[in-house]
Amino acid sequence: MRFRQNNSDDSPEINLIPLIDVLLVMLIFLAATTTFTRQGALKIMLPRADAEKQTQTTIDITISQDGRYAVGDRLVDGADILSLTEALREAKKDQQDPIVIIYADAMASHQFVMTAMQAARSAGIGKVHFATQAGD
Repeated sequence: MRFRQNNSDDSPEINLIPLIDVLLVMLIFLAATTTFTRQGALKIMLPRADAEKQTQTTIDITISQDGRYAVGDRLVDGADILSLTEALREAKKDQQDPIVIIYADAMASHQFVMTAMQAARSAGIGKVHFATQAGD
């Protein structure tokens, strides 16, 4: 009697091609759905105008439609000029001759913007600019 030795390899095989296909589809989906937006403390709608961008150090003041203020990404506790001036002084302490950029909602009261400008002057900041959306 002759015995045959079974030389066939019965180990399972993993097919990597479907796995790679699924990973590529997921990567394309993530790349297509990712948005890169600037997150802020307050949601505002800027007025439209054509302007050039600045390259100097800046301090951002955001003014909401209802008169709340944020300096950088930090909300200012009060809506009065003293609180805003103190927040600007604190933001200015490490910067040499910064520019204040006011991001005011298009529907914000003119008084809120004037208060921000006066607070910047009281904090010893002489350069104030206004942020706008690019005109269509």
